[in-house]
Amino acid sequence: QVQLVESGGGLVQPGGSLRLSCAASGNIFSIRAMGWYRQAPGKERELVADITEGGSTNYVDSVKGRFTISRDNAKNAVYLQMSSLKPEDTAVYYCNADHRNRVGWLHRYWGQGTQVTVSS
Repeated sequence: QVQLVESGGGLVQPGGSLRLSCAASGNIFSIRAMGWYRQAPGKERELVADITEGGSTNYVDSVKGRFTISRDNAKNAVYLQMSSLKPEDTAVYYCNADHRNRVGWLHRYWGQGTQVTVSS
């Protein structure tokens, strides 16, 4: 079992910045891709950004140029630096990690979510 704990959410004014962190712990064998999703009230959960074990990244168009995803493989952690925040970025942000166990099974784990509110 792998646990993901997020931190760094909060209230920020439009144009401001926040940095989300997510650390994995537990019975870790190999973490492959990691990423961040978000879910706004009344909307479906959407991918914000993800990053492979090798560092290749992918972003949803609405955050390109404003958000940066990174990871520290030694710490089993993933980060999301968010800048130029807009009210439409308001959502609960969830991190995920794709974990491969010793027999090769892949399972996606999720964090509990952290609220990001962009408002003046």
